[in-house]
Amino acid sequence: MDNPQKIVLAYSGGLDTSVILAWLRDTYGSEVIAFCANLGQAEELTGVEEKAKATGAKTVYIEDLRAEFTRDFVFPMLRANAVYEGNYLLGTSIARPLIAKRQVEIAVAEGADAVAHGATGKGNDQVRFELTYYALKPDIQVIAPWRLWNLNSRSKLIAFAESKRIPIPVTAEKPYSSDRNLLHISFEGGILEDPWLEPYEDMFLLTVSPERAPDQPQYVEIDYEAGDPVAVDGERLGPAELLARLNTLGGRHGVGRVDLVENRYVGMKSRGVYETPGGTILHAAHRAIESLTLDREVLHLRDSFIPRYAEMVYYGYWFSPERQMLQTAIDAAQRVVSGTARLKLYKGNVIVAGRKSTQSLYRPDIATFEADSVYRQADAEGFIRLNALRLKIQALVRR
Repeated sequence: MDNPQKIVLAYSGGLDTSVILAWLRDTYGSEVIAFCANLGQAEELTGVEEKAKATGAKTVYIEDLRAEFTRDFVFPMLRANAVYEGNYLLGTSIARPLIAKRQVEIAVAEGADAVAHGATGKGNDQVRFELTYYALKPDIQVIAPWRLWNLNSRSKLIAFAESKRIPIPVTAEKPYSSDRNLLHISFEGGILEDPWLEPYEDMFLLTVSPERAPDQPQYVEIDYEAGDPVAVDGERLGPAELLARLNTLGGRHGVGRVDLVENRYVGMKSRGVYETPGGTILHAAHRAIESLTLDREVLHLRDSFIPRYAEMVYYGYWFSPERQMLQTAIDAAQRVVSGTARLKLYKGNVIVAGRKSTQSLYRPDIATFEADSVYRQADAEGFIRLNALRLKIQALVRR
């Protein structure tokens, strides 16, 4: 590795990247540019610029990417109904390619010869960041301190930060780490490394517990156009504003908590706790509109893509040709996914209460249990006989 003269660091102001900023300067004597993407961290961004400069950053970029994040990353993923291993709505995974993309763009603009990130050598984020770096700038030099230094534990990081007088948000009382954006917040490490232990209630930031949620349900209507949500309760909103509105509604009713043990790309299992209130609501609403508007075979074919698509996002292949190919197919099917879903939020649950669409393929005059003049029930006999033929032949052979 050539000694870099200028490094763009993906910086959050948290424990890892605060230590990394100081470590990069100490190790390479390089100019460090701190880049912090505003993806909806709220108050976590307070004082980040001052902290980065105090820790040694030559230049600090803090950019509001919430609209791009929701429009160009979250919404395409939601159109695909992507869920990893049946539970995880990919809130951290989907943020990494955008951060890495903008990091590369800043490196080009600043004439930097290297980029750095704070992902550990045990996790998925190192893969997500670096696959994006190489997909967008194949000749970029990548520095991953967690794979190089001897600060190989949270306790060592805390000690290093204290020695450099770097303020950090992690304490011995709350040693878990968190990652927040407009789609979710995740928690891992510390006490959460024991999958038998229930998370402390005071850990959660976006949602109340279902037990403390209101005793009365709340109804919400979400309008869709071509697979994307465009309005809440009749009010048209931009993508970021819409997701933020649903985060508030869902959080109030305890919606979107997930506690799971997942399979990391690097081969180990890990325990993560997530809050995804708005995303959970949108997932249910989208499915409701699709149930009316998508042809059966199109729906089933698209659903067969979901595990593979979710893996691509989880593993970090957002800018891969296979993800782009699948996205094109999925988006073609989404052209008819327009309408309104009515949902009931109640004590951690999202219950579909109604759905309607001008593109609906549901025909009451055909589906009715009452008399109709469209469907000849006698036709079902031949349909069943033909479909049963191979089963009858198999039974005869076995006999």
